[in-house]
Amino acid sequence: MTPRIWGVLIALSVVWGTSFFFAAVSLTGFPPFTIVLGRVAIAAAVLAVACHMLGLGLPRGRDAWLACAGMGFLNNALPFSLIIAGQQHIPSGLAAVVNATTPVFAVLCAHALTRDEKLTANRLAGALTGLAGVALLAGPAAFAAGHGSELLGIALCLGASLSYGLSGVWARRVRRAGLAPIPAATGQCACSLLMMLPLVLVFDRPWQLPAPPGAAVAALIAFGLLSTALAYVLFYAIIEKAGATNAMLVTLLVPVTALLLGTAVLGEALAPRHLAGMGVIALGLLLIDGRVFRAR
Repeated sequence: MTPRIWGVLIALSVVWGTSFFFAAVSLTGFPPFTIVLGRVAIAAAVLAVACHMLGLGLPRGRDAWLACAGMGFLNNALPFSLIIAGQQHIPSGLAAVVNATTPVFAVLCAHALTRDEKLTANRLAGALTGLAGVALLAGPAAFAAGHGSELLGIALCLGASLSYGLSGVWARRVRRAGLAPIPAATGQCACSLLMMLPLVLVFDRPWQLPAPPGAAVAALIAFGLLSTALAYVLFYAIIEKAGATNAMLVTLLVPVTALLLGTAVLGEALAPRHLAGMGVIALGLLLIDGRVFRAR
């Protein structure tokens, strides 16, 4: 992890942290499925142009497109839809905190579905600590009368984290297919676009919706350009130079940006149990990563 890679990691945490803010603003003018469709459509177009300018070919062959389709579903279409649906019930900052559990589900899915990524002592301790953080995040108050909407929002965002964890296992197919990072991202965004289009046409029917406010349109465009297309480029750059384990550290930083934007711009406020849960989840991620404790 050179200073340059740390700079890229911080930049990635900012652009991914803004995704929860852009989702909250986009919801003022668009339904969830339409937001997801717009996000992946913009990203697919930008990444396809990048492939052309860099002389990179698009995915070819059945195996390559099957890998992209799986990633498009598990890493884009399903989790994006769940998070945005969840943000209809909880603040953007809380959604980002819940999403920070992704590495917890990643190590559990890898243990259950692979032969060579079994739980070590620190990963098991980190996973259990992270799950304890989720329990603290919800807390007894989430089950009290009048808090059912919050519990639903947390559950939806946890479903997105599980989907991201499963995508980490499916990503092995992308590596076996020999896809370069940007063509792989282009293929998965194109596949998720095709998945979302029927849902938008059947359920959202955008032609029947009132004209969205300018702020929602601007947020949706930024959602696709910054929080998706640019984020993929930065994410894969970290993986290429420092590995997936180091790239996972971004989940410690994303909630910071989301919380700052949520409180400063959207006027959101989190309960003390939310902040306490975030602290316990962060401890779990540090345990999974292990390097801090090895250094000590």
